[in-house]
Amino acid sequence: QMKKQCHQKLLIQMKTECVPCSLNLETQCPAGYTRITNGTGIPNCRKYLETKTHTLSFVGCRHHCVKDFEHPECCQGRWGPDCMGK
Repeated sequence: QMKKQCHQKLLIQMKTECVPCSLNLETQCPAGYTRITNGTGIPNCRKYLETKTHTLSFVGCRHHCVKDFEHPECCQGRWGPDCMGK
């Protein structure tokens, strides 16, 4: 019995919202995602705070999250909804 379906593994990456670094310790990834950054995350974004007189900008932190995703595909030489081919 030849395998008809060859799953392609994809790694989906996302970043959490930019928040003040001190608040980012508690930030969780969305359901199904795994956090790959530690502590306060990566200080690679800017957060803007608007007051009546001016806009303050400070460095914010984000966490990086990953998720394994299996994308079902037919093996080479097979196609169609049931991956039969010829």
